[in-house]
Amino acid sequence: MNAALNQPAAAQSPPTIDLQAMLADAHVTEVIEQLDNELVGLAPVKQRVREIAAFLLVSRARAQVGIESEPPSMHMCFTGNPGTGKTTVAERMADILQRLGCVRRNHLVTVTRDDLVGQYIGHTAPKTREVLKRAMGGVLFIDEAYYLYRPENERDYGQEAIEILLQVMESNRNDLVVIFAGYKERMDTFFRANAGIHSRIAHHIEFPDFSCAELLQIAELMAARMHYRFDADSLATLRDYIQRRIHQPNFANARSIRNALDRARLRQANRLFARATRGTETSVDELTLIAAEDIASSRVFSPRQAD
Repeated sequence: MNAALNQPAAAQSPPTIDLQAMLADAHVTEVIEQLDNELVGLAPVKQRVREIAAFLLVSRARAQVGIESEPPSMHMCFTGNPGTGKTTVAERMADILQRLGCVRRNHLVTVTRDDLVGQYIGHTAPKTREVLKRAMGGVLFIDEAYYLYRPENERDYGQEAIEILLQVMESNRNDLVVIFAGYKERMDTFFRANAGIHSRIAHHIEFPDFSCAELLQIAELMAARMHYRFDADSLATLRDYIQRRIHQPNFANARSIRNALDRARLRQANRLFARATRGTETSVDELTLIAAEDIASSRVFSPRQAD
């Protein structure tokens, strides 16, 4: 008898799927890199974005090889103070969701309560449905979502908008992702009063405030994009400005830094204009420099004042 017949058959290798090729085809890495370049810090937020992208990629791979499972719910909640990058992350998230087949379009519709809630009977439903129609196939971003619920006003129509949102979030979850956003404490209260919405949100992402060092880096990046620069003195003054401003009312992280930079540019222009009226020439380098005095003139450096 042939000895070869007595040998056990070679074990077949299990089938494989090339996740690396799928990732390359979707170009998701480029979107994540773009987010890294756009936003300073926010390491926990960026990590959650990567985790969601990984989950969607694996879900897509499972579907391709015929592994049946429930479509993932991708409704989200972004909590954090103003100016922490929530809208920017929502824009990149819409891109990732489309590239990985969760929604049809790379499309973000940003709204607030006024876009959804009417002022009289019969006004809310058509407003809310029109917004949902515009957002369908993409992402609906509801900023300051807690304003939808106003229990102190018996004649408020926000609850009607919430009920319509709940219906669509459930029945169209394969064609629409809703992102609720706002202050964490207020969103927690909103969810306690509207448990149906909370139960439909799979991903809660908290956006931390920026540190002083991160805000300084943000200011430098913003200035560079507008072809302005700081020298050593103005950078030191800006650092002092940030350390003071974060403890004053209505501070809004990167948004406040952008406003401060806009006012510094205005002061720079007025300073150079005043010099020109005195007959002093201006160099090209001076056109790009934000000087220390342009920042130090802020009311932030006056007691009990904000700029």
